[in-house]
Amino acid sequence: MTRPPDPTRPPDPAGRFAVTGYAAVQVLMVVPIAVTFVLVWISSVLVIVWVGVLLLLLLVPVMRRICGLHRAMAARVLGESVPAPYLPLPQGPLARLQGQALDQQTWRDLAWMLWAITVGFVASLLTVVLMLGVVTTVIWWYGAVPIMRARAAADRAFLSTDRTEALERRVRALAASRAVVVDHSAAELRRIERDLHDGPQARLAALSLSLGLADDLFESDPATARRLVVDARDSSSVALGELRDLVRGIHPPVLADRGLAGAVEALALDLAIPVERSLELPGRASAPVESAVYFAVAECFANTAKHAGAHLAWVLLRHDGTTLRVEVGDDGAGGADPRAGSGLRGISERLAAFDGTIAVSSPTGGPTTVTMEVPCTLSSPRTTLSSEPV
Repeated sequence: MTRPPDPTRPPDPAGRFAVTGYAAVQVLMVVPIAVTFVLVWISSVLVIVWVGVLLLLLLVPVMRRICGLHRAMAARVLGESVPAPYLPLPQGPLARLQGQALDQQTWRDLAWMLWAITVGFVASLLTVVLMLGVVTTVIWWYGAVPIMRARAAADRAFLSTDRTEALERRVRALAASRAVVVDHSAAELRRIERDLHDGPQARLAALSLSLGLADDLFESDPATARRLVVDARDSSSVALGELRDLVRGIHPPVLADRGLAGAVEALALDLAIPVERSLELPGRASAPVESAVYFAVAECFANTAKHAGAHLAWVLLRHDGTTLRVEVGDDGAGGADPRAGSGLRGISERLAAFDGTIAVSSPTGGPTTVTMEVPCTLSSPRTTLSSEPV
């Protein structure tokens, strides 16, 4: 079975026979488009009596599927990507419907449907008729591709974003991710301050007091002074351990020494269940990216250990020249929900600062797979770590 055109990848421009086939499909789809267009408007009016809400819950996804098919055909005719610029939708039927109503692209889809059943239909029908006619075959031979490309360009104008709008959305997304990162950094600084105050700082204050008492007792009570000095030495060792743990939480030394692949290898070795590893990096990413990915993998492993009840886990690390791809999974109970806790949501916010994405697949009964992608470049020598479960 032939795969449908993918609107997210630039395909090769279609020839005259292919564009005529697309024109025939568009002619056949004019009735479903017209019916959907009319029903959406009627349902919008009937929202006041709730019947329209139920209809829109069914019709809006249908409208988007129709528009998605025409995006794919436009991409094939033009030989370039025509992405779907829909905003992310919240959970819940009514919340999703409200999000769709507030999405500017929904209204552009409606405007496109009106175009598609009028001028667009005429362009597609003309292409098909020119091919079927004996006299008009020559006109079709030279005119089919220009006519359909003109229609596809109009479809793209309605169904996708131009460069300016795409840049505006990108700026808004970056502003939002920057605000999240600033909040996260402030919270992290407060955590470090609290950990220093409650841990090493308190122990060092007690250490100073013990040494002062020992100094006063050296002449009058040497045995007690010696015991205070021993206690102070033990306290200094504990304080040093706490400081090391705190520094490790900020930027693990293994990450600086061995790079991301080595640090993830160390995380896998510490997990209580066997971990299959396939860690291949042709170099080192920037320190902030390595840190973000390291803590993301650590959070995934922590979730596996606490909640999954798994017997086997795996981690894959790859770089394709432009994007760092990480996959962490386990064979546990599944059911992981990014909305239910702060762990996966925190990973998403951490990666968003670097234009990264996270996708979670965790059906009930498992397996759970967390896929993370971060655009970045690498430098320095190749590092490859691949082994059997540990």
